[in-house]
Amino acid sequence: QGQLVESGGGLVQPGGSLRVSCAASRIRFSNYAMGWYRQAPGKQRELVADITSGGTTNYADPVKGRFTISRDNAKNTVYLQMSSLKPEDTAVYYCKAKFVQFEYWGQGTQVTVSS
Repeated sequence: QGQLVESGGGLVQPGGSLRVSCAASRIRFSNYAMGWYRQAPGKQRELVADITSGGTTNYADPVKGRFTISRDNAKNTVYLQMSSLKPEDTAVYYCKAKFVQFEYWGQGTQVTVSS
């Protein structure tokens, strides 16, 4: 069974930056497409950004130009660099790994944007 562990969440002021990380274990990381999702209180979980095994990226419209997803296959880690953060970015951020029928989720990390 694959395991994903997110880290790096916290409290940041509006306009600030934060990087969250997701470390994968017990999977062949380089084969997996990786994604970041978020869920705010009372809302459904939504896609933030994803990256294919080949490095192609995709972003949700609300974060385009502000967030950057990247992966380091040598470290089995995917990152989400968040800049120009807004209060509406406040959510629990989850990491997902997917390869054919295999899909794994992390436990999430809280990101709070507030002054």
